[in-house]
Amino acid sequence: MADPSSSGGDAASNIAASGAAAAIGGIMGTIKDKWDAAGGQEVISNVSGAIPQNTKDMLSQTTSKLFNRQALRSPTVFFGIGEERPFYLEKSPPLVAERIKHNISFFYLNYMILTAVLFFLTVIVSPSALIGMALLGAGWMSVIKATQEGHMEIKGIKISQKNASIAMSAVSVLVLFYLLAHIFWWTLFTSGFLAGTHALLRDASLHKDDEDKVVMMGDLGEDAAFLNTPSLDDAAV
Repeated sequence: MADPSSSGGDAASNIAASGAAAAIGGIMGTIKDKWDAAGGQEVISNVSGAIPQNTKDMLSQTTSKLFNRQALRSPTVFFGIGEERPFYLEKSPPLVAERIKHNISFFYLNYMILTAVLFFLTVIVSPSALIGMALLGAGWMSVIKATQEGHMEIKGIKISQKNASIAMSAVSVLVLFYLLAHIFWWTLFTSGFLAGTHALLRDASLHKDDEDKVVMMGDLGEDAAFLNTPSLDDAAV
């Protein structure tokens, strides 16, 4: 027989979770509405339109190559789960250099994600950084709202939306550098230490062949041309 108090507690937990989800959804919807009403999408479109197409293409190609999903290694490969000796210290300097070079090129996306996770976790536990970024976001919202008509006026001086966005971008860089400098360096040092230790100790030589795989496409039946190429012995006969 089920315990009534347990059922009541589960129901209360479900109601609380649903209420929290609804509240978060309402807040996100309000923020989106204010962003759209303030002309945020228009500002982003103007900034994007000012970037040359060649630069956009180059950034797109670099991003797609750098953040290729196939370069992300699974936890099983990253930690060598199931392998006999996934971690050990190589004593030969040339082999150490080769291992580090291979691991950096093979696990680079995992190292980048590790750095991003550490940075995010450090930011959310830093009240000053959160408050500063919230104020910076409020500043952007006020600038966007003030330049809805394409310009804003301060003491009789008209400032175009483009110039206001550029000035706000410069202020944002300085503010973020001031707020996140210590977090950035701490994250960089910590992630660098962890990634360097992993690259030094992880023996991923079993996965070197993964980079040399050739994808075979087309008909590989018995009539395939490269399968019927005469050998030297056949030629001699």
